[in-house]
Amino acid sequence: METTRQRIAERLREEPATASEIAADLSLPTPTVYEHLEHVSRSVDGEESFLVSPPTCRDCGFDGFDDPLNAPSRCPECKCERIDEPAFVIR
Repeated sequence: METTRQRIAERLREEPATASEIAADLSLPTPTVYEHLEHVSRSVDGEESFLVSPPTCRDCGFDGFDDPLNAPSRCPECKCERIDEPAFVIR
């Protein structure tokens, strides 16, 4: 039986996904997925890479958020709350 983190890692080896997509696939709360993603990112071995497509503001395009492993609530540049979630993949 696989752990939740192993299931998340396997999901990310298949294709890129946001925390919301992973949460829906694995029937987990999205905040819990973000907690697991932090651990998964540290546990990926040297043969693989944990890659993050940063969150992006839909209005101004800003993507320089401080912590790409979290979903920001609004853009620091234009204060817009329409932010695309970060996407994650293991390659």
